[in-house]
Amino acid sequence: MEDRNGFFYFLVAIVLVSVAITSSDALSTTFYHKVCPKALPTIKKLVYDAVNREHRMGASLLRLHFHDCFVNGCDGSVLLDSTSTIDGEKTAFGNINSLRGFEVVDRIKSEVNKICGAQVVSCADILAVAARDSIVQLGGPTWEVELGRRDSTTASRTDANNDLPAPFMDLPALKTNFQNAGLDETDLVALSGGHAIGFSQCNNFKNRIYNESNIDPLFAQNRKKTCPPSGGDTRIAPFDPTDDKFDTLYFKNLVKKRGLLHSDQALFNGVSTDALVRFYSTHASAFAADFGKSMIKMGRNKPLEGNSGQIRVNCRRIN
Repeated sequence: MEDRNGFFYFLVAIVLVSVAITSSDALSTTFYHKVCPKALPTIKKLVYDAVNREHRMGASLLRLHFHDCFVNGCDGSVLLDSTSTIDGEKTAFGNINSLRGFEVVDRIKSEVNKICGAQVVSCADILAVAARDSIVQLGGPTWEVELGRRDSTTASRTDANNDLPAPFMDLPALKTNFQNAGLDETDLVALSGGHAIGFSQCNNFKNRIYNESNIDPLFAQNRKKTCPPSGGDTRIAPFDPTDDKFDTLYFKNLVKKRGLLHSDQALFNGVSTDALVRFYSTHASAFAADFGKSMIKMGRNKPLEGNSGQIRVNCRRIN
């Protein structure tokens, strides 16, 4: 097993070269260089502070960006509170009582508003940058984030219920779900590697540990110590033992039938993605490069650009 101290840092230069993908027409990696050059350093500092206080926050910020992009594109809609006219996504099945990190985003937004002296940094862009900085802070790869998104003025709980990948999905359903977000099978496996960090609630994997057969018995037994057959649905367990290190143990565990969620193990179960899972489990540099590429690709999912949407003053409500 690799030395997980400082895991992936030696790969940074490789990844930066590997993810040098041509930007979309409007998004640009230099978008804030002139309008607010202090924006990205400010976000980085606040993300690092938050992750240092609580390592779990890194996974939470990554998940916010992921859940934003999968519902009507990367537009910051996941951050909107419900109102009389907005049925917010925070109460969707995949988000309610589990999505977190909103206070960190609030803190970042408030600070960049002050630093920039104007409303120039969108909430959608904050999510994209915070996800990258979280991964780096936990020992993972870096990539050039494309920026210039604007914020949605609406949200949809119904769309979130329909569009977010569920922990009970099998591979065909996952592939369709990711294809709907403009992502292919390689993106599916690479981005699933984000489960190298963080936790999941018992209600998401209880059926797997008690009823599924493609699971390591000892792993299931250990998870049952956290999750009883009935009750305890909001108790949490890590996706892998190194939940605060962005490494390849997630893929190694899938090969050993130790995927926490049904949708995790679905990637290695005698299916077309088996080979890539096995490859990532022993080729950290390839996973690092592909993860960065897929994060950039996900960030291009139907962004609001130009005069569309707005730059919210407060990420929780429209202007």
